[in-house]
Amino acid sequence: MIVVGVDAHKGVHVAVALDEAGRELSEWRGPNNAAGWRSLIEWATALPTPRIWGIEGAWSYGRGLAQQAVSEGETVYEVNPRWTALGRRRARKPDKSDRLDARAVAHFVRQEASSLPQVAAEDVTAVLDLLTTEREGALAEATRLRNQIHALLLQVEPEYRARLKKFRSKAALDALETYAPAGDGLLHAHRLTAVRMLAKRLRLALSQVDELARRIETLAAEDFAPLTRLCGVNLLTAGALAGILGPGNRFSSEAQLAAYAGAAPLEASSAGRIRHRLNRGGNRRLNCVLYRIVLTQASHLPEAKAYIERRVSEGKTRREARRALTRYIARAVWRLWQECQSTSVSVSMDEAA
Repeated sequence: MIVVGVDAHKGVHVAVALDEAGRELSEWRGPNNAAGWRSLIEWATALPTPRIWGIEGAWSYGRGLAQQAVSEGETVYEVNPRWTALGRRRARKPDKSDRLDARAVAHFVRQEASSLPQVAAEDVTAVLDLLTTEREGALAEATRLRNQIHALLLQVEPEYRARLKKFRSKAALDALETYAPAGDGLLHAHRLTAVRMLAKRLRLALSQVDELARRIETLAAEDFAPLTRLCGVNLLTAGALAGILGPGNRFSSEAQLAAYAGAAPLEASSAGRIRHRLNRGGNRRLNCVLYRIVLTQASHLPEAKAYIERRVSEGKTRREARRALTRYIARAVWRLWQECQSTSVSVSMDEAA
């Protein structure tokens, strides 16, 4: 088995091929563009078979190469940069270079290929990931604009909150754009002008948030509605989960998905006292989505409330209880995700027929 490890960067890719014994066979370096991807794949196909790939940043800087390799029939695994960084720090000589990073990726794939998520060809999940990212960006922009507006209004009129509340509805934005408190002077006039300009930008950002939400919900309802059976998951959350979990059935078990999400608590027991600490690894976006689901269930689902109270009565802290619940949520998401995948496959087969 030949393993090709790729250290992907914005402008350049470096690849190293290892044989079954872990000996380095060859090295490749080239640009991160379509011509470079073709050259790298031609270099790899000249190596013996069977052959597998590990790409660090397969959904980031290495995305184009990963998709090109998958389209050529290659088996590609995604490698988290944190994993290779940890292995490099534990090495006898913790040197760092592009070649050593690519070699570390290849070594990691040799040891952990069976537990790594496999890269598949992009599908509607890539669209959902794009839309979700755009919506999160628009929400962040709206929050920033609100903060700017509040800071300016405090200088225009310290008691503005008596007439202006949160700037979320159309009526609130209309009132903001026509807001004209008493005052004189050039600075006062320019502050009011700035407030109105920021209000227009806020209206645009919020309209984009709503438009993106409608598009996400429409796409999520078509293929990923089973995820909404889980308490705390609406169509927006289902679309976010689908975008992060990616195309195809990348996870062979619920444990693999939990590890990918950093939802498996790490044991930190000592002197007979059993404890589990927070796992700071994994995909933090997915971890954040799972944590929001946990908070919703802990507030609204009787079973989740009872579970947390039981774990607290066993000597766990509430944080530890929520971490344990996050692990159960990861299991539930994986099971519903399998249902989504089987439904998608059935639809594809029916369309092909």
